[in-house]
Amino acid sequence: MKTRNVLGIFIAILTAAWAWDALYVHPMSGTWPWLMQRHALYLTGIGSIGLMSLVMVLATRPTWLEGPLGGMDKIYNVHKWAGILAVLFGAAHWFIKLGGGELADLIGKDGRPAKAAALFFAQSWRSPAKDMGEWAIYVLLGLLVLALWKRFPYRPWRVLHKAMPVIYLVLVFHTVALMPADYWVGATGALMTVLLFGGSTAAVLSLAQRIGRNRRHSGRIVSITERGNVLEVACEPDDDWPTHRAGQFVFLTFDRAEGAHPFTIACAPRHGSRQLVFQIKALGDYTRMLARRLRVGQPVQIEGPYGRLDYRKGRSNAAQVWVAGGIGITPFLAWLENLRHEPLATPVQMHYCVRDAATDPLIDRVRTLCAAAPNVTLHIHDESAAQRLDAASVLDSCEPDDGRMDVWFCGPAAFAKSLEAGLQAVLGRGVRLYREAFDMR
Repeated sequence: MKTRNVLGIFIAILTAAWAWDALYVHPMSGTWPWLMQRHALYLTGIGSIGLMSLVMVLATRPTWLEGPLGGMDKIYNVHKWAGILAVLFGAAHWFIKLGGGELADLIGKDGRPAKAAALFFAQSWRSPAKDMGEWAIYVLLGLLVLALWKRFPYRPWRVLHKAMPVIYLVLVFHTVALMPADYWVGATGALMTVLLFGGSTAAVLSLAQRIGRNRRHSGRIVSITERGNVLEVACEPDDDWPTHRAGQFVFLTFDRAEGAHPFTIACAPRHGSRQLVFQIKALGDYTRMLARRLRVGQPVQIEGPYGRLDYRKGRSNAAQVWVAGGIGITPFLAWLENLRHEPLATPVQMHYCVRDAATDPLIDRVRTLCAAAPNVTLHIHDESAAQRLDAASVLDSCEPDDGRMDVWFCGPAAFAKSLEAGLQAVLGRGVRLYREAFDMR
């Protein structure tokens, strides 16, 4: 399910619960400008804390949602956009609150709805709850800016991001103290109770550093190979490693101070061996320093495996196209290895897009694997030679007779959108594009 659909359904449920209580069960009386201001204030507040609760629950890496949402990478994509929307709803909530003073100056206070009563035990909390909610919004807006500013270094961002559970608990206090008591006895209250309990539990787990604990495994680095700007790291997990499926990823912790980072496993499961291979490209401040920091024999913590990217889930009557952009080749390396043991009856068109084929550190590995895999045809697209992949070149390689095509993609998001739009213009609903949404910040 696409991120926008998940969030759309979630916001619709929140809105429906609020509308039932606010417009039907406990309607307010007043003039329409004041009613609009008050309804907008409560709706944005409920939207913000509801989405923030979703953010906290998804941050626990709930594997039971991998099936419905399509993998842990999709869960984190929903987590990211739910967080952005939560902050925007919170900012709107605060500005609407400030706008009440401007509205009073403009039309007077006549017709303003009476102040809603809070829960009986929270009457004395109103003043501190308002102040704490205001400061929480300021902090969240600052964190949102840093999250969207990709050049901001990961390590300080990660430290700041750890404040999210505390901020969330502050907003829970704000909500309990200020949400009208009438809402708590209706559909809104039932929904909020579930969300606040789930979010608060997740926040406590995060603060206790228990997220992913049951899926953590110790291991050590057994080999390190540097090829240009790509570092190949092989790790040996301990005996409790549950094995993985080709195309999955894990969270690796090389340094506890740095924390865990997601990396795709670039090898298929191997009989009689637990060894995991990772191809790590020097893209950011963290990955650029790994070659100098890692050493053979160094302990490593491996959390996972996660992910549902699996070529075997494609349609039997659809053409199979695999598209890798740069280091996005990593899941396909595992798939190509896996084809030796679990071949596909459907021919596969493998498209590998590189900046410079003459210097690409993985191109020989890709050629060797494709040559050894049955039913795989390799197409190299060399940007330095003006060989850019587009929908037309994909269709030239294998235009399906029945108009059905399954495209498995790993690479830049803009590239995926452009390719999907071009293919849909020709094949319509016959094309399905599956991709790893590997953007967890």
